[in-house]
Amino acid sequence: MTESRPLIPAYPALVRDYDADFRVDDAYKANLPDLQNGPASLIVGAHAPIQHVGISNFRLPIRYQTRDGGEITLETSVTGTVSLEADRKGINMSRIMRSFYVHADHLFSLKVMEAALDDYKADLEAFDARIQMRFSYPIRMDSLRSGLSGWQYYDIAQEVFEHQGQRLRVMHFDYVYSSTCPCSLELSEHARQVRGRLATPHSQRSIARISLVMNGHEKLWFEDMVELCRRAVPTETQVMVKREDEQAFAELNAANPIFVEDAVRAFSQELQSDPRIGDFRVIASHQESLHSHDAVSLLTNGPTFAQSSLDPMTFAGKMG
Repeated sequence: MTESRPLIPAYPALVRDYDADFRVDDAYKANLPDLQNGPASLIVGAHAPIQHVGISNFRLPIRYQTRDGGEITLETSVTGTVSLEADRKGINMSRIMRSFYVHADHLFSLKVMEAALDDYKADLEAFDARIQMRFSYPIRMDSLRSGLSGWQYYDIAQEVFEHQGQRLRVMHFDYVYSSTCPCSLELSEHARQVRGRLATPHSQRSIARISLVMNGHEKLWFEDMVELCRRAVPTETQVMVKREDEQAFAELNAANPIFVEDAVRAFSQELQSDPRIGDFRVIASHQESLHSHDAVSLLTNGPTFAQSSLDPMTFAGKMG
């Protein structure tokens, strides 16, 4: 019978208690391993440049200014990335957060975003960099007839990025509306008039995601974007609704039936008329109640958002 022997560790027994009193000095920090700043020999895989590397969805409260001069604090999701040269192993990602936190207590503006971008671009010695801030912005919305009001939330992302020395400021804006099918409306009226049959046209909740480059020095307020979208497609979904509001919404939809092709062109007309807006893209998705599929459309103006291949999530709906 083989005699069993206790296992003897190949290294000395280590203390398992957390040392809350231990303090790190400069000499200790200087001796800590730093693999991401190691030599190119540590690179795994191809020695290829990376266009974006960084962190996504770190959250913090940010103060925003409203168009009427007020302030509002909103939970904001931040994504920050930089480019990485082919001969560099990696980046210290915590520097992106540290650079952003230096500016986090300031009242939000595109200048603050650009200052944060400059800081972590310099800290990480990168050529290209990008920062994006996502949040839901509340605006008080009046009901159509009852006199009630409630908060409508708009999913917005502000983005500043620099590529090959060119810097752009971009806004992504989601607008949710009702779309009544013009064909279905006419068919319903035909059934009423010709056969005396009650029929209702199909309509559905629809989403437009507008991405645009902000030009010039005049500020494009979030409230301006809401008004622009309402001019293009007035059938925005409602917040507080009584019977008289529901009836009014039915009338509003009947007065503004719209195909998905009509929607992107209506938004395009309004976007082109605003001098603060440069290149843009409009993605519309009508989440059909008649069909088991959606009706979708994409319109771009200018080279910034032009694309041949579509991401599989292009028409997926609202921002995550």
